[in-house]
Amino acid sequence: MSSGVVQLRMQGAAVEAAWTDVWAWIGSLPSWQGFVLVVGCSVVVAWLIQVGGDVLIRRITRRVPGDVDSAVFGSIHPPLYVTVVLVGAYLGIELLVVEQGTESNAPLRAALLTLLTLVWAYSLARMGRRVSNELTGDSRFDSRVVPIFQNVWSAVLLGASAFLVLTYWRIDITPLLASAGILGIVIGLAARDTIANLFGSIALYADGTYSVGDFIVLESGERGRVEDISIRSTVIRTRDDMLVTVPNSVLNTATITNESEPQRERRVRIPVGVAYGTDLDHAETVLLGVADDERLVLDDPSPRVRVRGFGDSAVDVELLCWVNEAVLRGRVSHRLFKGVYAAFTEEGIEIPFPQRVVTMSEDGVAGDAVLGSASPASADGETSGN
Repeated sequence: MSSGVVQLRMQGAAVEAAWTDVWAWIGSLPSWQGFVLVVGCSVVVAWLIQVGGDVLIRRITRRVPGDVDSAVFGSIHPPLYVTVVLVGAYLGIELLVVEQGTESNAPLRAALLTLLTLVWAYSLARMGRRVSNELTGDSRFDSRVVPIFQNVWSAVLLGASAFLVLTYWRIDITPLLASAGILGIVIGLAARDTIANLFGSIALYADGTYSVGDFIVLESGERGRVEDISIRSTVIRTRDDMLVTVPNSVLNTATITNESEPQRERRVRIPVGVAYGTDLDHAETVLLGVADDERLVLDDPSPRVRVRGFGDSAVDVELLCWVNEAVLRGRVSHRLFKGVYAAFTEEGIEIPFPQRVVTMSEDGVAGDAVLGSASPASADGETSGN
């Protein structure tokens, strides 16, 4: 055994002996004096932990980059001095009722431990949420795993707290463990949707379908940004600023379009028709000029114009350009459509629309034709055979 370990054991034994002597001296005092002394000392120690802890946390968090350490220390600090006060109050009360024996203090001890467990469970759950929020905005961590970490952390805290509380009150958990098989079947049948949502969230993470902050389009047509991924559901904020909650089991089997992956940039398509006989090179130059004037349109990839086909009344042309985020597509499309219309009007480029002519024959039978849709052969009065 090393000398360091021996020294630590000796120091621990010395501290234990000193505490025994101090507690014996306090026990020799009148019960009310011992109560006041113990509770007063615990309040003073708690105050020192609170004040000194704030100073220590500020010093530590200045040296460590990021805000995760601040979230951890800030969450653990309050239950520390609360624990000191509660333990001091318990020891003081124990001095008042020492003549009743140790067993009479068992309910008080169980109540104190239950309260401490709830305080620490709440503080640790709050710490998990704060750390998750910090890690979500940190590029060094995969934001998709953060919600699952928070869910698992909350589940572990809930299970551990329940187990400890049952132990404090001397409730035998052996029958619960023995009937776990039957209980599991019952819970599985009663909470099959919840279990399906849990495995759905794990499957969504494993597949990398989306993460918090992504802009997605659901199979039903809903579009929005992912706000939160929990064990049961995913919360989406739509363009109308409404929160839509969708069960993970539904999303796991649905078709989802992630407009934020594999890259944030998204292409905007502006279809437009120009009249037959229009100089297509001139129309292309005008369309590119409209795209260049829009500040939200990216220069790289550069805008381009493509001729898509010959329609009944117009030559189908499409302006293609890129924006930084999918959420900007609607705004940029609005601006580009207005810009194209104004530029074509200024340049005298016609945007045709279908027109229908109805003619009446001498026998009163009506006939109709779409202007511009007839072929040159039929225009000369000739018919083409099949």
